[in-house]
Amino acid sequence: MRRIVSLLASGTEIVCALGAGDSLVGRSHECDMPTWVRTLPACSRPTFDVSQSSGEIDAEVRRRLRSGEPLYSIDADLIEALHPDTLIAQIHCDVCAVTPEDARRAGTDAGRRVIALHAGSINGIFEDIASIGRGICREDAAKAVIVDLKAQIESVRLATRVRTPRRVVALEWTDPMFVGGNWMPELIEAANGIVALGDGASYSAQVTWQDVEGADPDVLIVAPCGFDLNRTVKEIAYLESLPGWDRLRAIKGGNVAFADGNAYFNRSGTTIGDTAEILAEIIHGIGTKHYRRSWLPYSEARIAAEIGRLHSDACARGVATYTDPATGYEVMTADFLRRRGTCCSSGCRHCPYRALDGDFRHPAVST
Repeated sequence: MRRIVSLLASGTEIVCALGAGDSLVGRSHECDMPTWVRTLPACSRPTFDVSQSSGEIDAEVRRRLRSGEPLYSIDADLIEALHPDTLIAQIHCDVCAVTPEDARRAGTDAGRRVIALHAGSINGIFEDIASIGRGICREDAAKAVIVDLKAQIESVRLATRVRTPRRVVALEWTDPMFVGGNWMPELIEAANGIVALGDGASYSAQVTWQDVEGADPDVLIVAPCGFDLNRTVKEIAYLESLPGWDRLRAIKGGNVAFADGNAYFNRSGTTIGDTAEILAEIIHGIGTKHYRRSWLPYSEARIAAEIGRLHSDACARGVATYTDPATGYEVMTADFLRRRGTCCSSGCRHCPYRALDGDFRHPAVST
């Protein structure tokens, strides 16, 4: 049996989708789907504080790129101890994840097969799936996964084509602003949306807030690269500080969504079919499968952001509860529940014992 260390979240997902999850012996710090892979040892980590604001993260990334400092640290000793015969990395973006060059500098590539993914489009993602299939002797499984993803995207295309097309801006970063490139324009078009801002290039394009105002889209989607839904809603404070935010057509029409960019919008793997479905929900209101799990409308995201702030403040002050702003109920913090030592199985909003389920605990569905 092969022994695989995947240093890329989409690579890990693809390996599992091909039925070879039992070959994985290590992962990157970002690999989180399916949830059981989080039990594997993490062989990489970011080299700076990624809990900072979007602007601070961008500034640090640019500084490190200028100075030649690494963005990720690879645990070479751990990888050696795991004895993998295959590494998975990516060559599409020097910022987003570990590259083969990173693995070479760490001395972890010698004597091993390195599968380098390079997707910049939907077809590129299919090629990467096929590449992993060839590399781990799962070619038939790869063909089947590709067929299923094509069918899922085509189903969205058929379901949305009778709806009126709507102009969409999808933000892949907020400060500074970038609009989604790569496979995102294709997925928006598959969901019968019109890309209102961006040049359709292989990479995300930096734009200004004035550009967004000028485009004045019918639908605005905020899905920053690497941010899950909980982290994405924290961008609300910055966006609301921008001049003219309330004047946007999308705001006035109630068509602003905050989404899990990390798992769906920015990940070049097997979740792209789900991303197409999410876009159909956001743009045209077709379906609710992913609503509140992967995306929230602005009105609910504002509540979630306030809850996140209250929870963080309560934990920082060492108090056991905070007052829910919508209901007035007292809600127990994760720190308090963790100190208690056991799970009560009551579905507590901040339950630390169910952290691996990947669910976003929205106040409307959990207390």
